[in-house]
Amino acid sequence: MKGNKTALVTGCSSGIGYSTCLLLARNNFKTYGSVRDLSKAKKIQEVIDKEKLPLKIIPLDVNDPESISKAIRDILYDSGKIDVLINNAGYGMFGPIEAITIEDVKLQFETNFFGVIRLIKAIVPIMRKQGYGTIVNISSMVGRFGVPLNAAYVSSKFAIEGLSESISYELAEFGIRVIVVEPGVVQTNFFQNLKIKGIDTKSPYFELMKKRVSFLKTAMKNSPTSSSQVANTILHALNSKHPDFRYVIGMDAKNSIQKKESLSDRRFMKWVSDSIFQAKPFSR
Repeated sequence: MKGNKTALVTGCSSGIGYSTCLLLARNNFKTYGSVRDLSKAKKIQEVIDKEKLPLKIIPLDVNDPESISKAIRDILYDSGKIDVLINNAGYGMFGPIEAITIEDVKLQFETNFFGVIRLIKAIVPIMRKQGYGTIVNISSMVGRFGVPLNAAYVSSKFAIEGLSESISYELAEFGIRVIVVEPGVVQTNFFQNLKIKGIDTKSPYFELMKKRVSFLKTAMKNSPTSSSQVANTILHALNSKHPDFRYVIGMDAKNSIQKKESLSDRRFMKWVSDSIFQAKPFSR
């Protein structure tokens, strides 16, 4: 394994993290996939054992500084370096702002945003001393524009975008590249970890929430974008001599961002509202 790149991927028990860990390991990255709960790693461990992949599953809670420190110490002891950090761990939250408590928003940001900062702060000194490294932050198309009844999640992804742009300048001085990945709707088990607020029948937002959740379920069911496609894009970026800063994945994401850039704010917002609440195709 000497000479191969070492990568840490957070949130690898399912979805994008799962696919990315396996793809990197199959392409000779010495990969460490982190999970908060090791009991959820049985599926990926079976694949590792069957294929004898250079992939280790390690416990890591992005909200716990001690957990992060221990994981990084273990990786350095085992591998001696960290070439790639892929910040993927996170979850979604839906609901009207009235129904979401301040504590809900704080918890959303703790994982989706501050968790990313904790990992970056812990690993940047290592990469800076190495004189190289790549940080990949998994954002979303909704890191570029807002959508209804999704304010906490969208805000956390907007924050990731601003963070990534800002640190890319300062880290470039030390040979550290920052890459942002912006998928559209991806076929994953997103709903298993999704937190939904304000869906009860007494809520004044009940009908809007029904339409919003129904829209997302339909979009996920019909989406041609898989977690493997996202993983392939990440691998391509890591192997590129001059990677892009942003990678937009999926026709829904590409089309939506193009509309955001070409339409006035009001026209774009009407298009989003019509797409979600009047069940008009989002990719139109």
